[in-house]
Amino acid sequence: RLGSVIAYFTSAKFLLYLGHALSTWGDRMWHFAVSVFLVELYGNSLLLTAVYGLVVAGSVLLLGALIGDWVDKNSRLKVAQTSLIVQNSSVILCGVILMIIFLFKTQLLTLYHGWLLTLCYILVITIANIANLASTATAITIQRDWIVVVAGEDRSKLADMNATIRRIDQLTNILAPMAVGQIMTFGSPMIGCGFISGWNLMSMCVEYLLLWKVYQKTPTLARKSAKVEASELKQLNVKKESDMKPAEGVQLIIEKDVTGFEPQQEKEVGCAARIAEPFITFRDGWVAYYNQPVFLAGMGLAFLYMTVLGFDCITTGYAYTQGLSGSVLSLLMGASAVTGIMGTVAFTWLRRKCGLIRTGLISGVAQFACLILCAISVFMPGSPMDLTVSPFADISARLFENAPLPTIASPEPEMIFATGMPNLLNGSIAPANSDPEMSPEPVPLISVSLLFAGVIAARVGLWSFDLTVTQLLQENVIESERGIINGVQNSMNYLLDLLHFIMVILAPNPEAFGLLVLISVSFVAMGHIMYFRFAQKSLGKQLFVCHTPDPKAAPDSSPPGNTSTV
Repeated sequence: RLGSVIAYFTSAKFLLYLGHALSTWGDRMWHFAVSVFLVELYGNSLLLTAVYGLVVAGSVLLLGALIGDWVDKNSRLKVAQTSLIVQNSSVILCGVILMIIFLFKTQLLTLYHGWLLTLCYILVITIANIANLASTATAITIQRDWIVVVAGEDRSKLADMNATIRRIDQLTNILAPMAVGQIMTFGSPMIGCGFISGWNLMSMCVEYLLLWKVYQKTPTLARKSAKVEASELKQLNVKKESDMKPAEGVQLIIEKDVTGFEPQQEKEVGCAARIAEPFITFRDGWVAYYNQPVFLAGMGLAFLYMTVLGFDCITTGYAYTQGLSGSVLSLLMGASAVTGIMGTVAFTWLRRKCGLIRTGLISGVAQFACLILCAISVFMPGSPMDLTVSPFADISARLFENAPLPTIASPEPEMIFATGMPNLLNGSIAPANSDPEMSPEPVPLISVSLLFAGVIAARVGLWSFDLTVTQLLQENVIESERGIINGVQNSMNYLLDLLHFIMVILAPNPEAFGLLVLISVSFVAMGHIMYFRFAQKSLGKQLFVCHTPDPKAAPDSSPPGNTSTV
């Protein structure tokens, strides 16, 4: 028994978990702290934080396919180690620069009329963006590729590993910001910078060693497909061979032949081809994503990012306008983490009982049913929704008043760049009427209670659905395209997330929040309709036949990797 325990703690699977926990903990601390630092440096304004969020979102949107293509074209160990070093080194460098700014801000303001300080801000945002791009590459290679290889031929093991990774994410989402927040509260922002830089330096060394150990313990990680072969094409097993259109087969053969001639063309064209190559890669990545059999499932997941129904700065700001205190909100966030973990448990159980594709259907129905509570809350007592108030009434005024702008969320359903200044809907934590001599009437809590009940309960279905689509991408994208397809998927997630922040900027009033809730529920419904269409095309008449899948014959039980059938 002791031997089995030791074997588990030295297995590649556990070492992968440990490395991911260290990496995620550092990421969450940095994402939380960098926005707080920028707010602190810029006189309690969210302008720098908003600029940082826009730069991060735009970079991943434009470079997601290129990052994924780089992951595909290089060895697994090289990609993982390079991403790790670039990410942590960038965070360490950012921490050092921020410490210098905090120490010498007064002197920097007087040098060159403040332009040197502005240059420091630009440098911090640029390096922090590089760290985020490297983090994206790490997530793609570890969570979308390494984990599939480590799981081997066992899909149940892959599902369990995916669920464990998400549980680690849920815990670090709550605990890491709390830890660094305490350090910054009882110390100072400069101490926070030093702590994060020191943590990343230590974590980088440990993670580097863990990656090497996992690589050694899993010999198949050294073997990686470099070309797209016809025998490697990954299709859903529920599709019969006769379903393959002849045109698709011809197209694939042509693509293979063109790939073979690319080096010669590059020699002939030279510099022009090198300049055009990133644009061609960008185009090819999005085209390949569109042609994937799981395209509709991926789009369904991306549409879930177009929502204000999460614990981000928008929803928490609205909660403050409705009278909820910070302590109540922290308890609600803890409850959402618990329901998120319940979602990962539900995913593994449902997958064993009903199969992977049906798990996504059930999860989608569960999430949407819970979000109906949010839609109902819009019309309940205490809701400030007033459609007679134009949502665009004060946009022009805010453009000239340096009003706070919302920050941009990261590519996971509930991660945000928290700022510690949550009320972004009306620019203040207190209600608009904050005259101490005039005590405002208490706001009924029925509406906001229903809203958060729906948001928290929906986390079960959300995270189960997220895991379903993640595993569908792992199982049904060929090995040589995992990087670029998942890079484009990240770009789609960021695009829809960016649109939801633009929606809030256009309608920032609390009176318009109810309308944003209804729009959010509509987008979630559209996402699940896309997934339903994907499931219908995949399972056909067996869509609603839920049974325990046979490991040898079930539609979604073929082994992951590149041993697929066409």
